[in-house]
Amino acid sequence: MTSESGGPAAPLALRALLVELNDLKRVHSAGRTGSIAERLFAQGWSALTGGASAEDVALDVTAKTLAASRLCDLDAAFLESAGLSTADAATVLVAGFDDVTAEVDGGLRDRLRESLRDPKDFVAGPVPVFVAALAQQPRAGVTCPGKPRILLEPPENHAEHCLMVAVYGVVLSPFYRADPTLVFLAAMSHHFHNAAMPDAGFTGEMLLGDHLLPIMARTTQWALDELDPALRETVARARAVLSDDATAEGGAFHSADCIDRVLQIAQHLRAATLTMDTVLDEMELVHAGPVKGFHDRVLKDMRIP
Repeated sequence: MTSESGGPAAPLALRALLVELNDLKRVHSAGRTGSIAERLFAQGWSALTGGASAEDVALDVTAKTLAASRLCDLDAAFLESAGLSTADAATVLVAGFDDVTAEVDGGLRDRLRESLRDPKDFVAGPVPVFVAALAQQPRAGVTCPGKPRILLEPPENHAEHCLMVAVYGVVLSPFYRADPTLVFLAAMSHHFHNAAMPDAGFTGEMLLGDHLLPIMARTTQWALDELDPALRETVARARAVLSDDATAEGGAFHSADCIDRVLQIAQHLRAATLTMDTVLDEMELVHAGPVKGFHDRVLKDMRIP
């Protein structure tokens, strides 16, 4: 049910999950380039150019992202390299997935869980040039015509944003009765133009005036031209939902895009208002263990906090 029928425009029950997932744009690990979100964006496009079905890739990438919300880079590749069997690694991933997905639509949750239990063996295709370009292209920050921009460091990049909107879109799709695969592809490609076009935000778009749409069309086509004809056509069809919220898929995409843009800023504000009560009491930074009492005495005698 959506706001058009008098109901809510978005599912509040998924809010906590979406907030937690957003941090994957900021989680890095030694020996791996880029954030988890950035790397999953590249993995998704490699699987697509390798010939995998868009539906399989949408389920695979979304399931891995959900599991990573708690496990971070304790992924299948690491777990198996550390000695776990494929089955045991899958069990760990499903445990992480189940830890955060109680509010996800049951039918979708079952399909996502199965993709972790029995992962597809995708052929790694060539990673398009636009993938690295989007990963190197920072987002504009908060902009408004006639006003100086507000920059919050570190900025996210366009690959991270596209990946997060794609995953949000899949998770939100049942609420809008949308095809999750179509929403996923639309989101993964919705900033194609920024692979070549620097992001000056809303302010820059307004100053470009009548030049904006032709430039966006031209730079979008440069990215589309990197794909083989069949995949290019599939992605172009998916992108047709980007123009408005008139379709179920358009509604799911625009909901995901709006939520991600605002949560990106919210995480900066959350960090700025973090208190020691939260860190020590709620999050148990100095947690239970054989030396907990000693740790507490040390902090007390050092007057920390």
